[in-house]
Amino acid sequence: MTGRLDGKVAVITGGGSGMGRATTLRFLDEGASVVFGDLNDETADQTLELAGDYEKNVRYIRTDVADEAQVAAMVDLAVEEFGRLDVVFNNAGVGGAFGSIDKLELDDWEYTFAVLARGPFLGIKHGARVMKEQGWGGSIINTASIAGLSGGAGPQAYSAAKAAVVNLTMSAAVELGTDRIRVNAICPGGIATPLISVGRDIKEVEASLENMQPLPIAGKPEHIAAAALFLASDDAAFVSGHALVVDGGLEAAGPNLFNRVRLFEGVTGVSRGSTGQEPTIRS
Repeated sequence: MTGRLDGKVAVITGGGSGMGRATTLRFLDEGASVVFGDLNDETADQTLELAGDYEKNVRYIRTDVADEAQVAAMVDLAVEEFGRLDVVFNNAGVGGAFGSIDKLELDDWEYTFAVLARGPFLGIKHGARVMKEQGWGGSIINTASIAGLSGGAGPQAYSAAKAAVVNLTMSAAVELGTDRIRVNAICPGGIATPLISVGRDIKEVEASLENMQPLPIAGKPEHIAAAALFLASDDAAFVSGHALVVDGGLEAAGPNLFNRVRLFEGVTGVSRGSTGQEPTIRS
């Protein structure tokens, strides 16, 4: 049985948990070799354990996606270990700055953009560098969000950064198209991952998400992995510059989540997701 990514080599950021882990495992199942980056060594080790029989086809490198040298090293490792590069999935993310806009700290805002917007830029830059040299094109995928498509679906900094990712995706698709490099984004809705669980049991998170959108099921990392597989594969050979919404109909219904449930009322700070670094919360 052949996989949809047989012989391809992929780089995935944020592969230590959530959507990045699910995509790493799915790509391996589909025949790809994968280099994944993350800031959390402990969760990255768990991903390696789950990869099991694919140990010859998977590598981990600790990577801060806001640091250009580290992103370049991650991309170069894929070529050194597996001889080529076909897919880059710029997926790593954090919740970022939250709270009333007149109380946000500038450092928290800039941290959010460093991870969520600079990270995909660097992944595109260094992924395209290698793909151009190879001469046969490739697929670059960015994790955006429905929060980047409208107001009220996320905190201000997060939403603004994700909107930047959507536009960057389109701009890069236009520029890199002549090199046969496809650039697309995935816009998840509510997905049960460690990033949003904030210490709660993941089953509890899934239960709370089941009725958030018109489709009465919880969004799971595997749903995003399936979308990434499509965009990475030859099935999407004519798809570029697209923001693929994967949200069970939430965007169609008009999310307005942060106004509806009044999240973060009375507090401000910054979430650092599943990086292993503690959040900052101020009253």
